[in-house]
Amino acid sequence: MKPAKAAKQPTKAPAKKKSRKRFGRGSLVLIASLFAVSGAIRFGTGIAEAFATGTGAHDAPQETAGDCVSEPGVMLMLKEVQAREKKLGEREQLLTDRSQAITLAERRIEERLASLVEAERNLAQTVTMADEAADEDVARLVTVYESMKPKEAAPLFAAMAPDFAAGFLARMRPDASAAVMAALEPQVAYSISVIMAGRNAGAPQE
Repeated sequence: MKPAKAAKQPTKAPAKKKSRKRFGRGSLVLIASLFAVSGAIRFGTGIAEAFATGTGAHDAPQETAGDCVSEPGVMLMLKEVQAREKKLGEREQLLTDRSQAITLAERRIEERLASLVEAERNLAQTVTMADEAADEDVARLVTVYESMKPKEAAPLFAAMAPDFAAGFLARMRPDASAAVMAALEPQVAYSISVIMAGRNAGAPQE
């Protein structure tokens, strides 16, 4: 009897089919992976384009606004506003300078007035001191003339101006002035007497 070869051959065929099926499945997985990677790349590219498009859409109003600002009417209005603002700034600066000048002038005037008041006060004190000194000098001269003999004092009063001599004689004691007047020449004594009478004419009687 011949050995049965047909019974051994069917056992090898399933192994080949299994290997082919595994190879086919591996290929499908590889192809599916490639499609997935390709789809992901395309999706990422689409997102990037959409993001770029969105960014451009946001920038579009700014370009439009720039185009609006560059219109002749708006630019002219802007220049006019800037010119007015410049004029107002110059006018405000001018007013500020004038105000500062006026304030400085007022301060100088006040200082000048204060110095004038002080000078007037000092002058008044000086005049008072001079008057007091003059009164003291006149009082001393009166005392000197009173102590002199009438014949010695008469030539001095004759050399004086009549009003000046009348001032001294009015301050002297009545007896001393009468003695000097008696020693003077009649015309000189008369002139001095008229001046002394004129000074006392305005004096109150009571």
